[in-house]
Amino acid sequence: MIAAPELQTDFHYPQDTDTRFSSDTDFDDPDGRSAVQGKGKVKKGKKAPGEKGKGAGKGAGRLNGHHQENGMENVMLFEVVKLGKSAMQSVVDDWIESYKHDRDTALLDLINFFIQCSGCKGVVSGEMFRHMQNSEIIRKMTEEFDEDSGDYPLTMAGPQWKKFKSSFCEFIGVLVRQCQYSIIYDEYMMDTVISLLTGLSDSQVRAFRHTSTLAAMKLMTALVNVALNLSINMDNTQRQYEAERNKMIGKRANDRLELLLQKRKELQENQDEIENMMNAIFKGVFVHRYRDAIAEIRAICIEEIGVWMKMYSDAFLNDSYLKYVGWTLHDKQGEVRLKCLTALQGLYYNRELNAKLELFTSRFKDRIVSMTLDKEYDVAVQAIKLLTLVLHSSDEVLTAEDCESVYHLVYSAHRPVAVAAGEFLFKKLFSHRDIEDDSMPKRRGRQSLNANLIKTTVFFFLESELHEHAAYLVDSMWDCASELLKDWECMISLLLDEPLPGEEGLTSAVIKHLRIAAALCEAPWSPGPGSAVLTAKEKKTQLDDRTRMTELFAVALPPLLAKYSVDAEKVTNLLQLPQFFDLEIYTTGRLEKHLESLLRQIREIVEKHTDTDVLEACSKTYHALCSEEFTIFNRVDIARSQLLDELVDKFNRLLEDFLQEGEDPDEDDAYQVLSTLKRITAFHNAHDLSKWDLFTSNYKLLNTGIENGDMPEQIVIHALQCTHYVILWHLAKVSEGSCKKEDMVTLRKQMRAFCLMCQRYLASVNTAVKEQAFTILCDLLMIFSHQIISGGREILEPLVYTPEASLQSELLSFILDHVFIDQDEDNNSTDGQQDDEAGKIEALHKRRNLLAAYCKLIIYNVVEMNTGADIFKQYMRYYNDYGDIIKETMSKTRQIDKIQCAKTLILSLQQLFNEMLSDLGPGFDRSSSAFCGIKELARRFSLTFGLDQLKTREAIAMLHKDGIEFAFKEPNPQGEGYPPLNLAFLDILSEFSSKLMRQDKRTVHMYLERFMTFQMALQREDCWLPLISYRNSLQAGGDDDTMSVVSGISSRGSTIRNKKPKPVTGKRKLSEEESSSSSEVWLNRDQSMQTPVMMPSPHLTSTVMRDTKRLRPEDSYMGVYTMPPEQQQPQPPPQHHAPPQTPQPHHHQTPLDYNTQVTWMLAQRQQQEEAARQQHERAMNYAKLRSNLQHAIRRGSGLMEDDEEPIVEDVMMSSEGRIEDLNEGMDFDTMDIDLPASKNRRERSELKPDFFDPASIMDESVRTTHFLGYDAFQR
Repeated sequence: MIAAPELQTDFHYPQDTDTRFSSDTDFDDPDGRSAVQGKGKVKKGKKAPGEKGKGAGKGAGRLNGHHQENGMENVMLFEVVKLGKSAMQSVVDDWIESYKHDRDTALLDLINFFIQCSGCKGVVSGEMFRHMQNSEIIRKMTEEFDEDSGDYPLTMAGPQWKKFKSSFCEFIGVLVRQCQYSIIYDEYMMDTVISLLTGLSDSQVRAFRHTSTLAAMKLMTALVNVALNLSINMDNTQRQYEAERNKMIGKRANDRLELLLQKRKELQENQDEIENMMNAIFKGVFVHRYRDAIAEIRAICIEEIGVWMKMYSDAFLNDSYLKYVGWTLHDKQGEVRLKCLTALQGLYYNRELNAKLELFTSRFKDRIVSMTLDKEYDVAVQAIKLLTLVLHSSDEVLTAEDCESVYHLVYSAHRPVAVAAGEFLFKKLFSHRDIEDDSMPKRRGRQSLNANLIKTTVFFFLESELHEHAAYLVDSMWDCASELLKDWECMISLLLDEPLPGEEGLTSAVIKHLRIAAALCEAPWSPGPGSAVLTAKEKKTQLDDRTRMTELFAVALPPLLAKYSVDAEKVTNLLQLPQFFDLEIYTTGRLEKHLESLLRQIREIVEKHTDTDVLEACSKTYHALCSEEFTIFNRVDIARSQLLDELVDKFNRLLEDFLQEGEDPDEDDAYQVLSTLKRITAFHNAHDLSKWDLFTSNYKLLNTGIENGDMPEQIVIHALQCTHYVILWHLAKVSEGSCKKEDMVTLRKQMRAFCLMCQRYLASVNTAVKEQAFTILCDLLMIFSHQIISGGREILEPLVYTPEASLQSELLSFILDHVFIDQDEDNNSTDGQQDDEAGKIEALHKRRNLLAAYCKLIIYNVVEMNTGADIFKQYMRYYNDYGDIIKETMSKTRQIDKIQCAKTLILSLQQLFNEMLSDLGPGFDRSSSAFCGIKELARRFSLTFGLDQLKTREAIAMLHKDGIEFAFKEPNPQGEGYPPLNLAFLDILSEFSSKLMRQDKRTVHMYLERFMTFQMALQREDCWLPLISYRNSLQAGGDDDTMSVVSGISSRGSTIRNKKPKPVTGKRKLSEEESSSSSEVWLNRDQSMQTPVMMPSPHLTSTVMRDTKRLRPEDSYMGVYTMPPEQQQPQPPPQHHAPPQTPQPHHHQTPLDYNTQVTWMLAQRQQQEEAARQQHERAMNYAKLRSNLQHAIRRGSGLMEDDEEPIVEDVMMSSEGRIEDLNEGMDFDTMDIDLPASKNRRERSELKPDFFDPASIMDESVRTTHFLGYDAFQR
């Protein structure tokens, strides 16, 4: 183990009284002399005269026998603080009494307290305390750490340890507060504690560094409070002295003047002493630890310096200290940036401090503005809140560009960010409101103050040009401007009055805000399932707001609908208001006549409009008003039934005329049918119209369209949708269980007939009709799949519908023809607006919905999973458009059936490979873009299997099995001496080799060999490189299992020497007798589609270098590879002395002796190349290592001479191991905020003996690993 480096931990305090809390820039003495002199100097082991020289015997680490409140005696200070049962005041008082009795023993208790709070099991003895320096004590304690765990009290989980941190901080604060009048000035206690904490904060051990930094920062905070009190007392004493001195001579008390002078002198001395202590902590701990490698330590420093600047602004609120907060705004960890912002919020909140923050604001304002877009949402929220405080303090600091960068965040999908931006916007928009306006008598309507504020908000909304996102704006401002947004009377006046010139676009936006505000009033936004429950007061406020809104709009809504009845957008928004009403108000408030007026207006709107949005809004309004729990139900139900009766009768009459034979329907008749059908369809969505029997009329309409082929597009689309609603409402009735058997039979017939009708419309020439038919068909197949009987609904089993193969094929063809197309090819979906960006986005959205509908069928096993191969193979080509959908589909199918999913993936690759062969021919170049694209797709597929090889073991094995069979499926027509046509597929299959477990690699390799002939094993031409590459990736004793197979051997002229040589033991050689009966040993080519079992290979006579290892039964994965009984034949016994024979026809085997010689020569050549390569690599490793070590030693000698350099925690760290500067790219010529890197002590102890050993072989990972942020004992 490498011990901790020698650190100068005997810290002494400068006594220059002219310096007040100097920052790190004053740390170096300008004359080159050391500033650590004076009365702060402490010598270990010496006591004040008259003290008893007590050692640290049995009482060491104890509270000297003083009774604790919990009744325990001689309990260690750490245990008392950890339990937290005793009041901290009494704990500190007991320690002070112990210190007055024997200060060495009490200090020893305090030292061991800090050691134990760091999680160290060691104890500092009295002997160590008297004779060892702090650096030696820390080194000794470092050796006592438990290396098996990286936890220590400040990082341990659980409520007890969470409370321990607060108790620990409280103890330090109470200790200083209780000692502030005497003990802290004895030049012993504080000197010893600060010296110890400074040394611990420089330790390589994270636990020491973290705990001591927290203790030092809390100690500094307590000292700042003491200094503040001293400053106040000095000011009071000075005023008393001046008042006494200014008295007349006869009334002046000279004794009092002398007492005041003496008191001021004592206070000045105490303040100088406190200053020295704070300077020591600041320079010895803060300036090094605020750039520590651990984010928690940096956060502690920034949090505490914010407390100092807020608590004692006269001393600390200046640029010398603010610069540390400004630099750390660029920290890479969000929690540190968050501490910076919260610290600054405390400063900007006090407007009296703004003058001292002007320079800081000018330098770091841009950075704060940019942090509103921080990737950490908590940081972004606090950055916006800080800018709100800056805006509140001064309107001139933030420019228009700065404000605009915050304005658009009101539309953020993350609500806390939007709410913070809404508060900023509210203060900015209404910051210029005249104070006199609040004192003026309140006016109502358009002339009220809120009317102007509402118009200001609406004009901002209109200028933002995000007219579809009004809900985000209203919701973001709801918390800070709810009274404004709930001024219903003002909004009604604005809508009923005629708009003034320039306010033409105001009305529509006000209606949008009105509708959204009503929705929020009825059901406030909830952040999720874990949101807090509304209190009784909040519920009452919500109920009162809803009642007030209903009372006003029940009266105002009918005239508003009458005024804007011709404007579809305004009517749609206004019709949504009744959904948020308290409908009891119509009865209790005697507002029935207004209800009648509302129903009359809705009926007129239905008869006047054909827009789908307007009709659906009317349907939802009727649905909201037709609630049986309210007394108005009967009245609304009668009005609804009358309206629907008229619509259905009109539709049947028009349809009969429209479908008369021998008459060509004109455009007027078609329009009448379409408009009536649209109204019925919109109402059928929310209301059950089963009693009108709409299935017969719609089916007749659809059937006529198929037969004649001239049915208008929109009529067919709405007829399909209406029939779909008929089926769903019928199913809802059947699902209730109260229907007759005849209803079930009728529904089954109607559903199957309608599915067949939709299938026929898939062949329509109109794209919009085909898309509608496809969408409805996918929905019906999902609804009536085997999932319908789940949840105890076995009664619905007769309704289960499984699509036939022809229907599955048509659905897949539709996806391939209408989804996987280039943007320019989509001519129909965008209605000729390919140049319109919005049209392209809408078309893409529609195609994504079509693909998602089909992928759901795959996921829920409605269609065969292997049909997904045609979808999966498009993953790379259409990654930007559909990548997320395809990836999610692969993930879901893998959860359902891992093996079938793997077979589907390999099938998609095989389809792409066959397509490439048909386009390029069998002699294609493996460096072509088409082949590389397939390899990249295979690599992406491999990544989707994750890192857990055990979970995907069976699936990966099956994938390799299918891939090998496909590669050898098609023999080369030129003869056995040429590679199979699909052999290059093995290069693609290599991308999945890294997902095989080590034992499965050997199994797959044996399976591969059964497809190979002896000549294949000896081939070295380029055309055989895929086989060589794949075999190398399967070698059981090869490289790491997680390696990525790179297709770097596809270029012509490359040889096997480009790859890592493999032993020859894996190659097979056949004796002459075995050669004559090779059909018994190798897989018959005619049976290549069957999977032979992985049987152990027989002992071969001609094998010179045979691997003696055999697969254990538990190492091979036998479940995937099964062999037909006829292939499991006994192997012939080996013939060791078979005489030479003439080769059998069609085998072309080389004589045995020649094979032996070739094999031996290849093995010798590979062994020589491997030995030369290893020797060269070893020499290069040693040269690089020596160079790095020499550079690290050279730069390590002067690291501790300047406080501007980072504290180096690893004495063996190379120059490449330094962490990137935190404030990189800043414009300030100041210190570099380098975070020190650290390294595990156990690793150092293992690596040290090899550093200067030229014979050692250093692994590449050891030479190049950067130990960034890896702390000692943090595993």
